[in-house]
Amino acid sequence: MTLIRRNETFPMWANIFNDIFNHDWNDMLLRNYSQTNTTLPSVNVKENPDEYEVEMAAPGMDKGDFKVEVNQGILTISSEKKIENEDQDKGNYTRREFSYQSFCRSFSLPISVDSEKIYAKYENGLLKVVIPKREEAKPKPIRMIDIE
Repeated sequence: MTLIRRNETFPMWANIFNDIFNHDWNDMLLRNYSQTNTTLPSVNVKENPDEYEVEMAAPGMDKGDFKVEVNQGILTISSEKKIENEDQDKGNYTRREFSYQSFCRSFSLPISVDSEKIYAKYENGLLKVVIPKREEAKPKPIRMIDIE
């Protein structure tokens, strides 16, 4: 279904209308939430000459709450945390509070990484996953060639 009939001789206008009508305006409000309405942890990915580093902000969790796996070139970081509190007062009064948090983030790994040497560390609310590059993928130093 076409909402607006437009003339493609002015491609700039076509792009503006496509941006307006094809934009998911709800995404601005739900950008950091999963389909289960739980918050997705923020992630930074850094690259240096020897490795990639994935840093995930996940305060208040323990290292045992995480599951990090590599399968078919996909790095998956997931977590499930379930808390049940029960407080009983004054005979018949019972209060129960449930807390369930889960998330799953997946990243495609380039073929230049050595997936056998990936390791992870959780410290001070930050999960760091280090993904070393293969030797042949690392930049080589400049080599001068003698002229004969």
